[in-house]
Amino acid sequence: MDALRDFVGWPRGPIHLAIGVFDGVHLGHRALIASLASGARREHAAAVAATFDPLPIQVLAPGAPASALSDVSDRVRLLREADADAVVVFRFDDSFAKLSADAFIDRVRAAGDVRRIVVGPDFHFGHRAEGDVEKLRARGKKDGFEVEVFEPITIDGAVISSTRIRNLLLAGDVESAGRLLGRPYRLRGRVVHGAKRGRSLGFPTINLALPRERLLPRDGIYAMWAEMGEGRFKAAASLGVRPTFGGGERVLEAFLLDFSGDVYGEEVEVAFVKRLRDELAFASAAELSAQIARDVKETKRALK
Repeated sequence: MDALRDFVGWPRGPIHLAIGVFDGVHLGHRALIASLASGARREHAAAVAATFDPLPIQVLAPGAPASALSDVSDRVRLLREADADAVVVFRFDDSFAKLSADAFIDRVRAAGDVRRIVVGPDFHFGHRAEGDVEKLRARGKKDGFEVEVFEPITIDGAVISSTRIRNLLLAGDVESAGRLLGRPYRLRGRVVHGAKRGRSLGFPTINLALPRERLLPRDGIYAMWAEMGEGRFKAAASLGVRPTFGGGERVLEAFLLDFSGDVYGEEVEVAFVKRLRDELAFASAAELSAQIARDVKETKRALK
C-alpha cells in the first residue's frame, strides 16, 4: 500500500513538505522544519515532514555497523516538537528502494495538494539515488510545485550533520554531540539481570539491554540522567566490557544515585551528559570500588 496514504493524519488542503532521513533531528533539521513551518503558515498550508523507517542504510547496507541516532518514534516526536504539523513515515523496504525517482515523486504528489518541497542540498532519491535536487526542480516546474533547498546550519565553522554527530559520539565527545543535537544524546533500554557484581562493590547497578541498531558512544565511564517510572535520577554509568572481570559482552551498567528498588523489566531512558574517563582494568575489586566512589562524586559535579 502507498506509505503516504496509510498515514491516517495526512492533512487536507495545501501542503508544504520537507523530505529527509532526519536521523537524530539535530539543530540543522530543526532549523529546516522551522523554515518549512514559517513558509507554510504564510500560505495557509500544512507543514508536513516525511521520514523513513527503517533508515535507508539499514536496508541498503544491512551489514553496516549500527549507526542510528534515533528510532522512528523519537523522530516523529522531535519533528512535531520542531513545529511540523504532521509527520509522514515512509516504509523503506526493498520494493520502496527500487522505486525510480519519477515514481517516488508521483507517490508524493498523489498524497495531496503538495505546493512546496523543502530538502537539503545533498538530497537524493529513487533507485540507486538517481534523483537529485535538479531532478526535483524539473518535476516541480512541470507539475506545479516549488522546490526550496535549505542551506545547512554551521557551528564552529562546520556543518551540523548526522555524520558529524556520529563521529563525535564514537570519539566519546558526548558534550559536543549534545550541543549539535540541541539536547543530550539519549538511548532507551529495558533493565535486565546482570552478574550483580555492583552489589558486592557497594554500588548496585542496573543493566540495560539496548537496541542493536542504535549507535553507542565510545566505551567509558559517563555521567548521565536516567528516567523511568519512578522519576529522573543522576547516574554514574559504565559502557564497555568490564575489563577488571576479564572482559566480555559490551554492556551499559548504571548506578543510580539516591535510588534503591527493583526495576527489572522496566524501560529506562538515559541521557549521556559527560564522559568522565576511559574504562580501565583494576588490580582488585577494592581498587575498582574506590574509583567508582570517585566517579560518583564527579557525576554529582557534572549534573548540577
